[in-house]
Order: sequence, then C-alpha cells, then structure tokens
Amino acid sequence: MKSEPGLRDRKKRQTRDALCRVAVTLAAERGIEHVTVEDISAGAGVSPRTFFNYFAGKEEAVVGPDPEAAARIRDRVVAHPPHDSAVEAVKAALLAEVAENLADDRDLWLLRMRVVQQNPVLLVRAFAGGEDVERRLADGIAERVGVASDALYPALLAAAAGAAFRVAVARWSTVDEPLEHVLVEALDLLAAGLADPPRT
Repeated sequence: MKSEPGLRDRKKRQTRDALCRVAVTLAAERGIEHVTVEDISAGAGVSPRTFFNYFAGKEEAVVGPDPEAAARIRDRVVAHPPHDSAVEAVKAALLAEVAENLADDRDLWLLRMRVVQQNPVLLVRAFAGGEDVERRLADGIAERVGVASDALYPALLAAAAGAAFRVAVARWSTVDEPLEHVLVEALDLLAAGLADPPRT
C-alpha cells in the first residue's frame, strides 16, 4: 500500500522529464516558434491532454522548472543539523538537489541553457522560477536562524546563494568538471563572508 504513491510519483516524474527532454531537443533543432505542444507530446509518447497536466505551454516545458524543488530545498535547510551555520545548511541543501536531480544530465542542461539564451521570452520564465526558489529558500533560512521571514538576512543569503548557483552553472558549462565541485567552490566563497546574524 505504501509503495503505490512512490511508484506513481516516479512515473509522473519520468513523464515530466520525458516531456522536458523532447521540448528542449525540438526547440534546439527547430527553434521554439516551430515546435508545437502536439510535437512534444508525440515525441514523449503521450497525449496533448497529458502534456497540459504538467505544463501550461511549450515554453514552460522547455524551461522545465521542477514544481517541487523549492519546497525540497527549503525543507533541507530547515532540517540540516543546527550546529552548522545557515550558509552551510544552504550549501548542503543545494548540493543534495544537484546530486539527486541535476548533475547526471549535463547535456540536457547545456542544451536548455543554449535554447533559453537564444529566446528572451524563456529567460523571463527561467528567472521567475529562480525567484520562487529564492523566496522559499529565504523562508527556510528565516526559520532556521530565528528571524522574521521579511528580515534582511534571509533574503540576502537566499539571493546570494541563487547568484552563486547561477554563476556555478554558467562556469560548469565551460569546464570539464562536475557541477558539485564548481558549486562547492562558489558557495565556499559565499560562506566566507556571510556569518549567521545574532539571534534576537
């Protein structure tokens, strides 16, 4: 009984990933303006109706934001051992996310980056997804360090971590090195200057 939701979730994730992969590949080959929802659905072996269970349109499928990523990262920050700093908790949360969901698909990530950079409308969607993650991350940081959710420190650390992540991914696209290694270097630089604020 308990294994059913896990299997169902895995199948949903596989379908979503397949739609993203087809959307990115077709957009890279044809240009996004020449790709339809029907093309993406057929390539993934599902119906257009199934497509719309996952995405509002083809642009969202290409950008491929994971709707559960923000909550996962936030929860990991809150659950991280309390003896570590907030920066260390953020670092561990981001590295866990990379290890589980990003690092093994370098080619798709690089292809997506190229497509997004060539289409300004996609850049807007990509930034919107990043802002959602940063908001949820700031909530987790605030809870962890015991300050109000609208305090300066959580927002600043979340934004800085988001910037470090984006810079790390951009560098990763140009070097033959695992994303985790580049991200650790970026976050260690960040950690050197953002100690936890005093609790009030």
